[in-house]
Amino acid sequence: MKKQNLPKVLLMAAAALLMFSCNTGKKPAAASNGQTTEESTPEFQISLAEWSLYRSYFGNAIKDWGEFGRMLIEAPDSLLQGDMDPFDFPKVAAGYGIHAIELVNTFYYSKVNDMEYWEKFKKNCDDAGVTVGLIMCDALGNLGDSDPDARMAAVDSHEPWIDVAAYLGAKTVRVNAAGDGTAEEVAANAVDGLTMLGEYAAKKGINVVVENHGGYSSDANWVTGVMEQVGMDNVGTLPDFGNFCIEQGPDGCIKEYDKYLGMQQLMKYAKGVSAKSRYFDAEGNETESDFLRIMKIVKESGYTGNVGIEYEGPDLSEDQGIKATKALLEKVFAEI
Repeated sequence: MKKQNLPKVLLMAAAALLMFSCNTGKKPAAASNGQTTEESTPEFQISLAEWSLYRSYFGNAIKDWGEFGRMLIEAPDSLLQGDMDPFDFPKVAAGYGIHAIELVNTFYYSKVNDMEYWEKFKKNCDDAGVTVGLIMCDALGNLGDSDPDARMAAVDSHEPWIDVAAYLGAKTVRVNAAGDGTAEEVAANAVDGLTMLGEYAAKKGINVVVENHGGYSSDANWVTGVMEQVGMDNVGTLPDFGNFCIEQGPDGCIKEYDKYLGMQQLMKYAKGVSAKSRYFDAEGNETESDFLRIMKIVKESGYTGNVGIEYEGPDLSEDQGIKATKALLEKVFAEI
């Protein structure tokens, strides 16, 4: 979700065997003998993070982020004032030639327990030939809350999204390891919250991942320390190319973790990768992150799987930004 240029606190509150579907992995390819064989999976597959379309969904609802944060909890459906319906995301992604998607729970906040909705959404995926890779969760409470009851409530509020992920055939849910207190205190509480949620998710075959997403979590040392203490196979990280701002000032980031070192550290536990993009130069390179350097780090880590486009720049339109990021990733994949 947000990312380092938006007020984080307000949002804290692959293809099928016989056809592409929401809960399968590869598509068939024709063999020389006329029978079907399994097509080899490329080292990396481009996925599309739904946050790339947040302006098309929220429209005029994003005027005041304070009011937006309140309405997100009290009347989330009222925020969908844009000209695009999140229900149509699968076919939108397929229109870009992308067949793996990453959902954002705040676009479906009131739908979490609506199984009729998710049945129809899954059919949308099947019809579009799209798989759901992960669900990004925000505004569900802090898994590192210092209050044990509030921390348990945050775990409970995440569990229905674990269920939705399992139903859609997704493998991963992204959460936030946030809380109040010192770095050590939040880490200890986050370990507790993540362990409880990880145990529930393991029963459903779901991974729980923490993204570098502002505050302590943008410090890769802090995140890897939490991962070491949790020590669960299904609890890991979602390294994001751009979210390494540890401290924000009135005019932008005033303290930033080295993103290349951070990516290297976070990749040890990675179960997904988020290719954040904002600005592009005339040659089509992202100006805030060296995509080639980062993807070399990703490859050297041994990771294979989805690399999610997450465009949120102010200059290009969402459509242009998604296309520019896709073109850059394809170029980089060829080079490495």
